[in-house]
Amino acid sequence: MKIAWFKKNISPEIGAFIAGYSLNDKSVAKLDDLYACGMCADDGTNKILLISLDLIGLDGWYIRKIRKACADILHIPEHAVMLSCTHTHTGPESRSIAGHPEKVHTAYLEKLETTLIDAVAGLTDFRECEVSFYSCKCDENRNRRYVSGDNRATFTPHRREVLPGATEFADQELGAIYFYDAATKLPVYAIGNYAAHPLAGHAPGLGGLRISADYPGAFRNYVTSNTGAETMFVSGAAGDLVPKEDELGEDAMRGMGVRLGKEFIGGMIESRRNPRRYGLPDAKVGSCIKPFKVRLRKHYANQAERMPEEYLGSDDVTLEIQCISIGDVCFVGVPGELCCELGQEIKWHSPFRRTFIAYSATAYICYIVPANFLVSGGYEPICQCFTAKGGLTLLNTAVDAMFDLHETIYPSEGEPYPDGCFGGVVNILPNR
Repeated sequence: MKIAWFKKNISPEIGAFIAGYSLNDKSVAKLDDLYACGMCADDGTNKILLISLDLIGLDGWYIRKIRKACADILHIPEHAVMLSCTHTHTGPESRSIAGHPEKVHTAYLEKLETTLIDAVAGLTDFRECEVSFYSCKCDENRNRRYVSGDNRATFTPHRREVLPGATEFADQELGAIYFYDAATKLPVYAIGNYAAHPLAGHAPGLGGLRISADYPGAFRNYVTSNTGAETMFVSGAAGDLVPKEDELGEDAMRGMGVRLGKEFIGGMIESRRNPRRYGLPDAKVGSCIKPFKVRLRKHYANQAERMPEEYLGSDDVTLEIQCISIGDVCFVGVPGELCCELGQEIKWHSPFRRTFIAYSATAYICYIVPANFLVSGGYEPICQCFTAKGGLTLLNTAVDAMFDLHETIYPSEGEPYPDGCFGGVVNILPNR
């Protein structure tokens, strides 16, 4: 496999409105820069392009525009270009806000489009690499919902005293893909995946008014400074997940990034020393997009004060699931803030060896929750704009897309897949 990559500074000017909390929050300083990280992988037959942006989210129409422009440059299908947002709350307002179209930083988006197109056009220095993956549990996040015995939910950021009893599910998988130079065997690129809102550094007052990539930026910096490998961070299904030290400031942000980084480097060691378990020899790449339709809740349908203009004019909305794969690892791009329970179900039903969620990858349409959340209530289901079975529709679409993609890349030739009956009760390969 050959890869090429870019990293471009996409920080807005100090004084720009920043997203995530008040519509009137203006940045007064910059703690660290925001970046667009892109990596193109070429298996000799197909290419994919994965881009991660330190932004809160992007509108679907804008994502489709960038996908097409990048695909035209690389001469690949549009479904082979994936954009995902880390969802930092201390970056510019980059998505439409219902009832407040004037808050979108239009000039910033125009500049971002030029930056991304120029960066993709400059992807010419492809390096031959060996590829491996890794996955481990990293106890750095928690679910921000507290659900009582009568199935009533409380939003813990507004009631911190109930945190000791908040034991809802949290997906704590830290996923990784590593690329090693085929000649030197040194790590040259790495992609990390973890699920938690980038809110560790968003302290009251100044902490929420400084431009920052939050813990994903600290994670990238730690891995790169200690391994030399350029690093991308892709947010997982973080809809109801936050850092354990959420909103506590710079030390919490950097601490989380470093702790994730240490585990990530540990995975690099393990995967390199156990190539039969974690190596992806002769890895192929693939991609697909599968649309699905959901019905809007009456509270949102055709309500200009509650829905971005793109989704007005119909009771139904068409969204997309996007999949790109690198070897036997699949990234599933979702159209908003997917809650971790649905993200875990996608992983459970996947035919790939490992599956990672890519947050806000095909559109920004707020929260996406399991149906029962609309019974228990709370912040996330209040913000979901489509009816209760929409999350299940998304899940089924994602599973179909993954199975279709896997069959395309690794044809089963009539044998049902997956089927792990070829081994014994314990199926762990020796190290070498």
